[in-house]
Amino acid sequence: MKKRNTLFFLLLASSFHAQIISGTIISKNENQPVSYVKIGVEKKTTGTISDEKGNFSIDLSNLDPQQKVRIEVPGYDIYQETIQDFKKHDQQKIFLTEKTKNIKEITIKPKKLVDKNWGVNTKTKSVTYSVNPEFDKKSFLGETALEFNAKKRSKLKNINLNIASYVSTQPVLMRYSIYSEKNGFPDKNILEEEITVELTENMIKDGTYTLDVNDRNIWVQGKFFIGIQFLKDFDGRIKISAALFRTGFIREFYGDWQKMTIAAPAINIDVKMDKNGDNNPENEGGFVDDSAEALMPDVSKYVQESEQTVYGQNAAAGKYLKLQDTDLYYEIYGEGEPLILLHGNSGSIKDFYQQIPVLSKQYKVIAIDTRGQGKSIDSSKKDFTYKMFADDVKALIDQLKLNKVNITGWSDGGNTGLEFALKYPERLNKLITIGANAFPDGVDDKLTDHFENKMLVMKALKDPKKFNEQRLLNIMLTQPRIARKDLNKIGSRVLVIAGDKDVIKPEHTELIAKEIPNAELKIYSNATHMIPFENTDQLNTDILNFLGESN
Repeated sequence: MKKRNTLFFLLLASSFHAQIISGTIISKNENQPVSYVKIGVEKKTTGTISDEKGNFSIDLSNLDPQQKVRIEVPGYDIYQETIQDFKKHDQQKIFLTEKTKNIKEITIKPKKLVDKNWGVNTKTKSVTYSVNPEFDKKSFLGETALEFNAKKRSKLKNINLNIASYVSTQPVLMRYSIYSEKNGFPDKNILEEEITVELTENMIKDGTYTLDVNDRNIWVQGKFFIGIQFLKDFDGRIKISAALFRTGFIREFYGDWQKMTIAAPAINIDVKMDKNGDNNPENEGGFVDDSAEALMPDVSKYVQESEQTVYGQNAAAGKYLKLQDTDLYYEIYGEGEPLILLHGNSGSIKDFYQQIPVLSKQYKVIAIDTRGQGKSIDSSKKDFTYKMFADDVKALIDQLKLNKVNITGWSDGGNTGLEFALKYPERLNKLITIGANAFPDGVDDKLTDHFENKMLVMKALKDPKKFNEQRLLNIMLTQPRIARKDLNKIGSRVLVIAGDKDVIKPEHTELIAKEIPNAELKIYSNATHMIPFENTDQLNTDILNFLGESN
């Protein structure tokens, strides 16, 4: 009997604290329901969206009664009320007041307007924002945004969204918002009218959904944000293309906006820019690159091109070397003096798709997928180190019965090459490093901050599926640890290559070349960290020339 009484009081307490409030959102002026309105708690991720008839239910359990419920939709005044007062509306109507529209006439001669396209244009299918209601019923209703900067007054024509994959049995309801900027984050919605779209697959042309907003007379100047939000559960999923190392912004309901430096959604806009809008001869505007993302260009087109080649997936040229805890995948092309190719962090053999066909005409090219990357499998639970990767290279050349090899390493591959030169000097002929670093401080501080933030997120998520990705991130934050005195010990000839806009600090690249006794330094003009992709001909020529020189 005592147990029954305890259960009764627990149920009573639970029902007392559960505060699920229901109601209907109504337009005060027209006395009609307002569909798909966002109802949430200010500065919190708690919220819901009304249905097509304006009906809603929101769980306000365990929240401070003095916190404010917020209802915001373009064309209406913002509705705010304390939770304590809002609860009194249960099963009642919530009235929104329409805004008084201030239409400003803007007259500009057509000849003064210039067409521009700004934003993220990638159509990659390998890096995406996934919208999957079945996987996460709550967060799929979150909002994502991208920042722009119109230095001159501009009129929006189209908002383009690149969609990598669309699977849905019914139209998918989306809302577009345009926000002003405050302290680097989205602030107020500047739209006079709501922009809601029922997206179907046939509206997506060549991987892009284009929303025509030309007739809405939307003018922008300065920094602003384009936001998209999914408003209704649907049976399926959508994948939005995204660009790595560019900043996107996300939030849930009326929670704080958060920067996501991992990737940015592929939103781009067509505008008519007023050339005479001001006399500022500086940058005319576009996508805002003010942090780590500005350091790394969008290379999605190269990734797509590499996928269309045989490299990295060639059964005729590929083999596995079984090592402890690792199946190391490699491919061999051409004949002659051996040349090892080592890719960068999270890359694969495919990244050298523009080098292999050229270099293999004169050398026996051995391209390796580093353990835990590409097609190489690593079943260990150890932290990755570049010395470990160098040991793998040694094991492979032993297996192939090669006495001495040349190595070309890009980024992490270059770091591995330096470790190989120190540990196995008798097995190395020449080394070419591209964007390598000898210790973590050699990487641009903004990119390091980006990696550290990403690591914090991954540790908080504790997703076992991300274990390998976390190891690859950790190695960039903690490795290598090659001292100056160690660089002095490298006896092989080394060609040190980097871009003048590389993520490796210029002084660090110079230090590596200076401290290695037989090193040459070559800095590519107007080049980033992505030299094998973007400076292909120059790099191939330099590799061949350097390897062809007598010692």
